[in-house]
Order: sequence, then structure tokens, then C-alpha cells
Amino acid sequence: MSLSPSPRRPSRGPRRRSLFASAAGAAGAALLVGCTGGSGSGEPGGGPSDAERARARAARDSAELAARYAAVIAAHPGLAERLGPLRDGVVRHAEAFGGARASSPAASGTASAASPSVSARAAGPGGDSGDSGDSGVVPADEKGALALLAGAERQLADRRARALLDVPGELARLLASVAAAGAAHVFLLTEG
Repeated sequence: MSLSPSPRRPSRGPRRRSLFASAAGAAGAALLVGCTGGSGSGEPGGGPSDAERARARAARDSAELAARYAAVIAAHPGLAERLGPLRDGVVRHAEAFGGARASSPAASGTASAASPSVSARAAGPGGDSGDSGDSGVVPADEKGALALLAGAERQLADRRARALLDVPGELARLLASVAAAGAAHVFLLTEG
């Protein structure tokens, strides 16, 4: 039994290094193809992608919901302490989606930031299917106003949950997180 190295045989096929390099190149190409952020139209700069449109819509919906909170706070100042933190969360959601920072009527301790003509109405996150059909008027009683907000939050959370399958990873995670926060808001508005 000899421990001497065996003689080298001529290689009949690709070497291990070349196989590894080929595999690494193919994996890199697959990653690059999977990471494209285009709209799928094949035209560079041909308009916003589906993800960009979904992000803009989510920002707009959150801004509209924040306006609805502001209108309810203006119509029912006694709810400001309860609704202020929820509205602030909705404003942060709009910012997370790329929306502009809105001033908080609750930040000054009063609801005077909303004009009297707006205090009785609110633009809600309407749009497509499932709109509750209300005209945006804030109910005169606090219980009805809370139910209005809970319905708007529920509708928006449901729409965002349905949109999860149509958007890429990071935006899907953000939508899921904000939808879950919306569901928590519904609970706090109805049970709190």
C-alpha cells in the first residue's frame, strides 16, 4: 500500500473552477433579472411602474384618511385626545408611502386647524369598490363619528390586504404592516 500521490489523469470535461464560475454567473444573472423595478412594458422612462402607482395611491389614501380624522376631531373636539394618536399614525403611514407631511390639528391642542367649512365634511379613502356611499359628512354624534372612522379604516385595510399580491416585496411588507395597523385602529375605535 503506497501513500504516494496518484498520477494525474487528463481531464475529460469542465474543471471544477469553470463549473463554479458558470454557476455563479448564472445565479448573478438570475438575481439581476429578478431585481428589475420596471413596469414590465420594456420602455425605460415610459411612466410610473405598477409599484410606484400603488405607493402613490397608498400615500393618497392615508392622507385622505388623515383628513377624515381631522374633520372628526374638528366636529367633535372631545374626541381629540382619543383620536389624535391614531391620526398621527395615519399621517406617518402617508409619509412612509412617500406622501407629504401634514400638519396635525391635535398638535396645538385644538381642532382650529380645520376650517369651519371643512369641519363638517371629510374626504375619505374612497375610490374603487366597497365605498360606503356616505357623502363624507361627519355624524353629529360621537358614536356615529367613531363608526365612520372605523368603517373607513376597515375598508382601507381590506383594500391594502388585497393589493399585497400585486406589489413587490418591500412595498408588500409596508402595505401589510399598515393594513395591520389599520385593523388595530378599527379595534381601538370600536372597542376602546
